[in-house]
Amino acid sequence: MDRHVPVLLQATLEFLAIRPDGIYVDATFGAGGHSRAMLQRLRSGRLIAFDADPRAASTAAALTDPRFTFVPSNFRDLAPALHRLGIEQVDGVLYDLGVSSMQFDEGARGFSFRESAPLDMRMNPDTGPSAYDILMRSTERELADIFFTYGQERAARRIARVIVQRRESGSLPTTTVEFAQMISGLLHRPGRRERIHPATRVFQALRIAVNDELESLRESLDMAVGRLRGAGRIVVISFHSLEDRIVKQKFREDERLEALTRKPVTPDDAEIEENPRSRSAKLRAARRRAG
Repeated sequence: MDRHVPVLLQATLEFLAIRPDGIYVDATFGAGGHSRAMLQRLRSGRLIAFDADPRAASTAAALTDPRFTFVPSNFRDLAPALHRLGIEQVDGVLYDLGVSSMQFDEGARGFSFRESAPLDMRMNPDTGPSAYDILMRSTERELADIFFTYGQERAARRIARVIVQRRESGSLPTTTVEFAQMISGLLHRPGRRERIHPATRVFQALRIAVNDELESLRESLDMAVGRLRGAGRIVVISFHSLEDRIVKQKFREDERLEALTRKPVTPDDAEIEENPRSRSAKLRAARRRAG
């Protein structure tokens, strides 16, 4: 599979309705697939891309198009960064949420338990506490809340209790594989075939907590709406029900917006076959109301 295949690309471009002279934001540059496609539709326009991941910055450095500006920052910095660039209004903003393929594929980052790595999970490895820091510092109740709220893990309390016990005995795993094995040992029921790995929800919850993903999304969406010029559009691709709920509520309840998608757009069978990671993707779009 080509790691640079952008998810729901055609639907993204259709809903953004890119004007050749417009100003657009790719709030999650990643491997740059969406940005490159957006640039192809611009003539005299401009594209501003955000990403806090240093690896994304090195990818962006290869894009020498004069219409392209890369901001090495989380999309939480969207409004102040645009202000620093002298841009007060934009015609469209794209969010492609979650972890990019390159982050999953780079085992040392700790996003996946397919290979052994430190429990890190930071989008920007130079800032903030790692997943291991959270496991070491949080109370049992705080850990249970993280696993239940962000991972929808029903065994959250039991997992949190064991983590604290292992921590106090000095035997808490320090690597992704060991930690996943510990969780699996707690949750796996003999004779039952699991649809997903037992540690998947816990890893997802930790990643969301480490990067404060949901609050960042709420803040950034509000900034983006405030920067849209008349009829400007926002497109959001999410991979998690909590993210999708935030987007759905924002598009429905913000009086400045008109939702363009009654139901989320999802990948067809051909795209899922080409890119299995797109399976859980949901796209929602909205535009700024006139006046």
